[in-house]
Amino acid sequence: MTALGIGAVIGAGIFTVIGTAMAGQHFDTSSILNAPVLDYMIHHSATLGRPGAGPAIALSLVLVAMVCAFTALCYAELASMIPIAGSAYTYTYATLGEIVAWIIGWDLILEYAVSNMTVSVGFAAHLVDLFDWFGVHPPLRWISPAYLPGGLTDLKGTVLWSPGWHFGFDWPAFLIVMILTVVLVRGIRESAETNNVMVLIKIAAILIFVSAGAAFVNPDHWHPFMPRGWSGVLTGGSIIFFTYIGFDSVSTAAEEATNPQKDIPIGILATLFVCTVLYLAVAVTLSGLVPWQSVLDDAAPVVNALKKLSVFPGAHRLHWVRLAVLFGAMTGMISSLLVYQLGQARVWFAMSRDGLLPRVFSHVHPRFRTPAFSTWVAGFVVGIPAGLFDIGTLADLSNIGTLFAFVLVSIGVIILRYREPDRPRGFRAPLGPVIPVLSVVCCILLMAGLPILTWLRFFAWLVIGLVIYFFYSRHHSEFATR
Repeated sequence: MTALGIGAVIGAGIFTVIGTAMAGQHFDTSSILNAPVLDYMIHHSATLGRPGAGPAIALSLVLVAMVCAFTALCYAELASMIPIAGSAYTYTYATLGEIVAWIIGWDLILEYAVSNMTVSVGFAAHLVDLFDWFGVHPPLRWISPAYLPGGLTDLKGTVLWSPGWHFGFDWPAFLIVMILTVVLVRGIRESAETNNVMVLIKIAAILIFVSAGAAFVNPDHWHPFMPRGWSGVLTGGSIIFFTYIGFDSVSTAAEEATNPQKDIPIGILATLFVCTVLYLAVAVTLSGLVPWQSVLDDAAPVVNALKKLSVFPGAHRLHWVRLAVLFGAMTGMISSLLVYQLGQARVWFAMSRDGLLPRVFSHVHPRFRTPAFSTWVAGFVVGIPAGLFDIGTLADLSNIGTLFAFVLVSIGVIILRYREPDRPRGFRAPLGPVIPVLSVVCCILLMAGLPILTWLRFFAWLVIGLVIYFFYSRHHSEFATR
C-alpha cells in the first residue's frame, strides 16, 4: 500500500510548481481578481500578485500533508463501502446519486485535464533545459507559453518577454501530450516492475539533487524565513497542493488490503510521511541554493537552480548533476502524463457509458480496444491550452478542482454516517465525524488561498456542467426511463 501511494504521489509537481509556491505570482495590472480570497476578505484591496511562501514553503508542505491525511481517510471509508473499484465519481454515483456524481465527474475532468496541462508545461521547460545542456537553443517564441503574467527573464535578469500575452506557442508541451495520446490510443500495458523502476528513478533524482546541492546551500537565503507571513504560507500551500495529487490511490485499493482497518491508514500515513520528508528536503535545499524571489514563474526551478550555480568556481560537478536530475524529472513527468491522460479518458468513458455524456465518448476502437475518441479529445483538450498558458495559472485550476472534489467526498462520508449507519464498512475513519469535518474545513481553507479569478473560472466551469446535465445528461442517463 505504501509503495503504491509513493508511486502515485512522487511525480512532476515537486520539480515544477515549487518555484511558483515559493515566489508567488506577479501580474501586469492591479486587480481584486488577482487577490487570494482570504487576503481580500481581510484587506479588501486589489493586488498585483499573490504572496509566495518563501523559505517557509516547508511549513506549507507540512500543512498540505495534514489536509491530505484527513481527506484520504475519508476516501478510504467510501472505497471500503462500495464493492467496485473506481474514483470519486464511482463512489458518489453509488452513494449520493446522479446529480452529485455528475458534479464530481465534471470536476474530475477539469482536475485531470488541468493537472496534465501543468505537467506538460513543466515537461516542456525541462526539455528546453535539456536542449540548453547540449547547446541547442530553439527560437524562444516556440518554446514559451503565449500568456506570461510575470513576463520572462533570462538567468542574468534580462527581460525577454514583458508580462501578458505575446505571439508564441509552447510546442514541446503540446507535442508530448499528442505523442502520449497516440500511445494510449494504440494501447499500453504498464507492468508493476516498470512502474517501480520509474518510481525509483524519480526518487533517485530527488536524492541526487538534495545530496549534491547541500554542499552549496547559503543559509542567508533562509532569512527571513516567512517573508510574507502566514498569508504566504497558506497561499504557498494552495499552490504546492498539486504535488500531493494521487495519494488517494491508496484508498482505491481498499478491497485488496488484507486488513483494511489497519492497512489503509498505515499505508496512507506512511505514504504522506515519506513523500513529505522528500519534499521538505527539496524545499529546504532549493530555498538555500538561490534567493526565493528568483524562481518566479519558473516551470523548472530545481534544474535551473543547478544551472545558475554550475558556472561558479568549484561547482562544475553540478553541470552533471543537472543532467541526472533532468533525466529523473522528465521520466517522472512522462509517467504522470501517461497515467492521468489514461485516467481522464476513462472518466469520460464511464460517464458516457452511464448516459451522462454522448455515447461517442464510450466508443471502443475496433482494433486497439481502447476508448479512442475520448483519448483523442482529451489529448487536444490538454495539449492546446498547455501551449498557451503559464504553469501558475494552470496549477491553480487543478488545485481548486481537486480540493472541491475532496470537499464533496468528505461531506459524502458525513451524510452516509447518518443516512446509512449500519451499512458495512471495511474501514471507518477514526474519531467519529471529526476527520471528515476537519477535511472539509482544511480543504476550504486551502481553496481560500487561491485567487478570486480562479474561483470565478471554476464556478463558470460548474455552471457549464450543470447546463449540460439539465439539458442533456439527465434525459439520457441510464435512470432517465425509470
